[in-house]
Amino acid sequence: MNARHNKFELTLEGRQVQEVVTGLFHTLLFYRSTGKYHFNENGSSYRIGTIGFEDVACDFIDFTYVRCSSDELNRDLNKDVSGFSNALRNAEADGSGGAREGQIQLEFYQRKKKSRWTLFEENIPWEVWMLKVNIVKLPNEAERQKQRCTASEELADAMFTVATSMNRNEYVPRTNRAEDLDLIFNTRYTDIQPYLFKVGYQTEFDAQSPTLQSTFKKMFRGTIADLL
Repeated sequence: MNARHNKFELTLEGRQVQEVVTGLFHTLLFYRSTGKYHFNENGSSYRIGTIGFEDVACDFIDFTYVRCSSDELNRDLNKDVSGFSNALRNAEADGSGGAREGQIQLEFYQRKKKSRWTLFEENIPWEVWMLKVNIVKLPNEAERQKQRCTASEELADAMFTVATSMNRNEYVPRTNRAEDLDLIFNTRYTDIQPYLFKVGYQTEFDAQSPTLQSTFKKMFRGTIADLL
């Protein structure tokens, strides 16, 4: 199965990275989440719970987005994005000329059950969203205000692309069997049920990172050549 790949590129100040990336990824997760599945005792039928939502106004960009009102999901996503944001901001702050750009992706995948010929479950991506971030350092407040407007417009365009993509009739894994839920959804959250996902990133600054070597390289194998 070939995963769908989507790529955006934004130019941001270091202080904008955290909320712009989390805003985009929260929007994707809002579309790629369901309420909790509740099966009856014999598993023959089920009902799906509701998803709460809330508006979030950004501080460093003129933009408001909607996210699922799940403290657990919000905490996990903030943690995932913070490493990327901090790497870019730290390089900017120390003036070392380090990471001036980076890439971060949100990957949705499903698990394939182990068979008699395989020792481990296989994770199969079915949708990948990649964001390239270019960091800019501006000399004065007038330039920062101008960039703030530009970044807001670019993010709005990205959100429109997301909404358009979600309205297409494209493959999304489904199941009506309780025993298969963990193959498709992250069921550990108590208030929401997103499709299985993971976040990976790369910056120029941390190209030697062991986490990068083990996680990012695996996640991007076979996709970078097509996307860049």
